Amino acid sequence: MKWAAIVARILIGIPFFVLGLDYFVKVLTMPAPDFPENAMKYVSALGVSGYMDVVKALEVIGGALILSGRLAPLGLVLATPVAVNIALFDVCLVGKPGLGVVITALCFFLVWAYRSHFAGVFSTNAKIG
Repeated sequence: MKWAAIVARILIGIPFFVLGLDYFVKVLTMPAPDFPENAMKYVSALGVSGYMDVVKALEVIGGALILSGRLAPLGLVLATPVAVNIALFDVCLVGKPGLGVVITALCFFLVWAYRSHFAGVFSTNAKIG
């Protein structure tokens, strides 16, 4: 189980950290994706609004925390919603599952692996104070 969690951390952390950092510091050269019209409108709106700056910052921070193993549960809290949105983009707007679905599944696996750290979140009798 421990080794599976380490592999999952690497498989989540590297793409989030590298691709998130590449948004700010252009190092990788990637061809422009061929998305359907609605997906391109969505991506365009995110780009001009500045929303992607926040998303990519969350990717870099979350990816670094997950990859390092220090504060990995916090990294999952930052990265998992981003992964879910990428999966929803792939399925709903592009029309086929992509890398986002795989990363989301790995994130959910890690949440389960770190379930003792998330026990309070899944509490049915939460009390204030």
